[in-house]
Amino acid sequence: MATASSSTSSSRPLKIGIIGFGTFGQFLSKTMIKQGHTITATSRSDHSQLCSHLGISFYREIDGFLEAENDVIMLCTSILSLPEVVKSIPFHRLKRPALFVDVLSVKEYPKQVLLQVLPPELDILCTHPMFGPDSGRDGWKDLIFVYDRVRIRDEIVCSSFLQIFATEGCKMLEMSCEEHDKLAARSQFLTHIICRTLSEMAIESTSIDTKNFQTLVKLTESTTNNSFDLFCGLFIHNRFAKEELKNLEVALEKVKQKLHDRMNEELGPSVSRI
Repeated sequence: MATASSSTSSSRPLKIGIIGFGTFGQFLSKTMIKQGHTITATSRSDHSQLCSHLGISFYREIDGFLEAENDVIMLCTSILSLPEVVKSIPFHRLKRPALFVDVLSVKEYPKQVLLQVLPPELDILCTHPMFGPDSGRDGWKDLIFVYDRVRIRDEIVCSSFLQIFATEGCKMLEMSCEEHDKLAARSQFLTHIICRTLSEMAIESTSIDTKNFQTLVKLTESTTNNSFDLFCGLFIHNRFAKEELKNLEVALEKVKQKLHDRMNEELGPSVSRI
């Protein structure tokens, strides 16, 4: 794992096309526009009015989008819909090679899809901005941006794109897609599955909350604000997540056993098991 500032004297304004102009795509585009980059977008939903307000060219049809001569095409789809979206792209419509960037929360899976589907002349950068509209509401300073230069020929375009996040003060971490997924399964997926479990229990604030419980409630609320599709994608398409789920189940059983053993010591073995 290496850190990188991504600063370069050859950084330049980019034409960035966004496929999938949902909440996350909109969130990223606002900062990119602020930095002077030109944004185009296409999406299944009609966002033409919002794009007009933001100064973004919106294309209902992907053919016109691809012919807009973007330097970068950013894939802001859901994890589950990625293969369908990528396979439907008419790459012959591109006027020139572009850098394709994914921003999904898993990394090995999009890397495999993009290498299989994209023509070899197109560059690939796999990234994960480890923040979103909630955590990045007040700026991106010190928030983590992970990236893997999967297939890069045009260093100027790639560096210029990375500079967007470095300029905002992100902690730039270059690591392999495999290493990202292994670490994310232990951190991001565990956070999601614990909060989803607490949500099923319908935990909520009480009149005697401790500070820790207040933090737990807020974390559960913010985590479950993410779509269930994202949660499913984190499990289905991160091969390390299955092992972490098993580890969590084993750990819970160990804790239950320790409680049961201590209860037997204190009250005697006749007490019902937990």
